[in-house]
Amino acid sequence: MRKHIINLILLTAFLSVASCIHNDLPYPRLPQNILAIAAAGQSAPARIDSTDFTVKIFLNEETDIQAVRFTEFRYSPNAVCDKDLLEGTWDLSSPMTVELKLYQSYQWMISAEQNIDYYFTVAGQIGETVIDAVGHRIIVDIPENADLKKLEVTSVKLGPKDITQLVPAIMKGSIVDLTSPMKIDATAWGRTEDWTIYAQRVKQIVSTTAVDPWSMVVWAYGSGPADAANYFEYKEDGASIWSRVPDDDIKSQNGAFSCCIKHLKPLTRYTVRACSGDSKGNEIDVTTQATEVLPDADFENWWKNGRIWCPWSEGALQWPEGSRFWDTGNTGAATLGESNVKPSDYVPVGLTGQSAELRTEFKGIAGIGKLAAGSIFTGNYKKTDGTNGILDFGRPWTLRPTKLRGYYHYTNGDINYSNKEMEYLKGRPDTCSIYIAMTDWTAPYEIRTNPNNRQLFDRNASYVIGYGQLERGTSMDAYEEFEIELEYRSTSIMPSYIMITCASSKYGDYFTGSTSSVLFIDQLSLDYDY
Repeated sequence: MRKHIINLILLTAFLSVASCIHNDLPYPRLPQNILAIAAAGQSAPARIDSTDFTVKIFLNEETDIQAVRFTEFRYSPNAVCDKDLLEGTWDLSSPMTVELKLYQSYQWMISAEQNIDYYFTVAGQIGETVIDAVGHRIIVDIPENADLKKLEVTSVKLGPKDITQLVPAIMKGSIVDLTSPMKIDATAWGRTEDWTIYAQRVKQIVSTTAVDPWSMVVWAYGSGPADAANYFEYKEDGASIWSRVPDDDIKSQNGAFSCCIKHLKPLTRYTVRACSGDSKGNEIDVTTQATEVLPDADFENWWKNGRIWCPWSEGALQWPEGSRFWDTGNTGAATLGESNVKPSDYVPVGLTGQSAELRTEFKGIAGIGKLAAGSIFTGNYKKTDGTNGILDFGRPWTLRPTKLRGYYHYTNGDINYSNKEMEYLKGRPDTCSIYIAMTDWTAPYEIRTNPNNRQLFDRNASYVIGYGQLERGTSMDAYEEFEIELEYRSTSIMPSYIMITCASSKYGDYFTGSTSSVLFIDQLSLDYDY
């Protein structure tokens, strides 16, 4: 009996102590990410941002945004999702949330962007039609002497192509009366929008609406009669004679017209005006921007930090305080081997010095490792995440170049390494990639190659103002000079960063390429004229 009493006392004491023990170890924080998503009727691949936990779906105009059907939805393994997006249809007319949960909950926001092209024009109108797609209002400017009762419609589209019905049924060639606002019902997907069309008389038949000065070109915009000979004139400050822009350089769309005035001087004041026949529009004075040389783009300055070749002089500081404008993926590649981007004495005929040699190589031991494409870019290699890279893309730049020039020599092979996503590319010729982008980032853009939180550069993203690229999938016998012209989505938005990337394998971010691929790059430069 005494023994049982002692055991009972000891058990009670143990339980008392055990009850005071708490598991203070926190659950691991493992962000749960959307890895892939797609929808029927997409106009472009979805943009996944695992930093902000957002997804943007881009829909073509024929897709009902209130009944979107997803065709692919993958997320982090072991996570639990509160919605099965592959079942039924979803209303993306406003953003919706999706919860992914593993230990903690992560709220993702999915939104859709759908650009529907609206237009309405009449014969003889002045300038471009003003279309308020949100308020469903249309305004056309008409000359004072025009008959508002008999205006001929030259184009009309007030909803998705081929599926929008208008009441009254107007079309190209219809005669409309705009002496008072005209009401039109536009119906698509069983939903009706009420539009109102207004006509307003104008005295000035031609006007200069905007002038955007770059470094050695100026973009000019004007409005005038749709059926007249519209053009632009310009002169340098202090000059008495106006120069006319060649007709071949003028683009017209109904009453709106524009041009690029070329071969101008940097940091120079010019006056520009739109004209129509003998009528002269208002004059706008602008001053062109400066030009700037692309730093260290001859790739003459290198130093070796252990196994890592760096495309800058030893001791150089980060740009803009120092000359470290470029960086490579060598820091990641050197974790399992030697640098695969390094200086080379092989340069174009007639030149001396060094070039950048970019090689695609398998980095690992006994077949265990990853493919590393040689790459050099404007920015900074931040750190290595396991065997994946984290980079800061871009360097501050507020000028608008028109072209990227340089020399390259590429030798390729058939793709013999890939990740699971790109296995279908095996056996196909590898491709090198050179591209330039002007963006409006407020800070360098973080690139992550880890599939669990991947974030790559998206040429179609809204942050891209101007873009140009060169890709090649065949071998070359020698260096060739290249020229990449940038296409800008806006001539008025000022860029804040420049992004240039050269890679020996286009799909290097997906660890896919050929170990036979080698790309030499030399003498990169920027043009500011056309």
